[in-house]
Amino acid sequence: MASIFFQPAASSTKPSLSFSSSSISGSSLHHSSRHVAASTPLSVRHPVSCQISSSTSAPPSVTAEAKCQQKDFLHINDFDKETIMGILKRAAEVKSLIKSGDRSFQPFKGKTMSMIFAKPSMRTRVSFETGFSLLGGHALYLGPNDIQMGKREETRDVARVLSRYNDIIMARVFAHQDILDLAKYSNVPVVNGLTDYNHPCQIMADALTIIEHIGQIEGTKVVYVGDGNNIVHSWLLLAAVIPVHFVCACPKGFEPDEKTVEKARQAGISKIEITNDPKEAVRGADVVYSDVWASMGQKEEAAYRRQVFQGFQIDEALMKLAGPQAYFMHCLPAERGTEVTDGVIEAPNSIVFPQAENRMHAQNAIMLHVLGC
Repeated sequence: MASIFFQPAASSTKPSLSFSSSSISGSSLHHSSRHVAASTPLSVRHPVSCQISSSTSAPPSVTAEAKCQQKDFLHINDFDKETIMGILKRAAEVKSLIKSGDRSFQPFKGKTMSMIFAKPSMRTRVSFETGFSLLGGHALYLGPNDIQMGKREETRDVARVLSRYNDIIMARVFAHQDILDLAKYSNVPVVNGLTDYNHPCQIMADALTIIEHIGQIEGTKVVYVGDGNNIVHSWLLLAAVIPVHFVCACPKGFEPDEKTVEKARQAGISKIEITNDPKEAVRGADVVYSDVWASMGQKEEAAYRRQVFQGFQIDEALMKLAGPQAYFMHCLPAERGTEVTDGVIEAPNSIVFPQAENRMHAQNAIMLHVLGC
């Protein structure tokens, strides 16, 4: 068993906690297309051993002959608990290395990534492009008008062409079927940068942030207040793998997908609650979480949603009900004064910006995993 010790961020006043996890490599995974050798456990107390030369040995957390079993990262519950915790552990290791200023770890040297953006984004583009570059790779941005996937060119053809040029594809799209089709026809790993259904990279960053500030992810009470959207679906899929207490407080008619809720409940490892009462929901929360009420593609509904979502704003009074131990999280961009007040997002217990930073570190670890680095 490899012990994992996470220290809270400097701004946190919470005591540090520790927990244990077994070795990084997971057991047999869904839709496996590759085989993996057992990885050597590595305590996060020790820095990642990195060499400039590609001919030298890999960091001790991954053996030289290790290969990833799951070639794509589309849904968190495609992986078992051991693998998800291993990716989070690797994220903490590589984050520590990057923040130390050491740039000798270049596992993506000579590799290229195509980034498909049907939806524009600041965090997704900058975090993927910067992270891939910091680890030695070169990322290419393909905006909404560069491909017009599904209109100018079929998704299956895009996948076949890009996988002949690149080592990995990241896509941020509207229809979830588009990411599934990319993965089906691509010969290289595909990473889900967001779909209308889910946003797994964001939730991996969220989990890393919670571990850093609370000391663990298992058993934490996370209360999401707002629309039952792709963020909620991703938290539910995480709850099907990692034991948490997840609550979604949303207006009637804006609940998350019923099949996804049932999938999380049937896993039998997490407490799942869907409620229409945010005040009761937040009591005893470790994390209170919000997102915009009208996501991209829903802006014509914004005025209507502002009316329906009255009472679901996260303000100082709601955070007081949660208690002094509760952190505030938001996946950004935030509409201050709508789903959250300026006072909450700027409060000392807001960890919104460490959460945003961790997008890069979590995604680096995801890419390391799917590329077998």
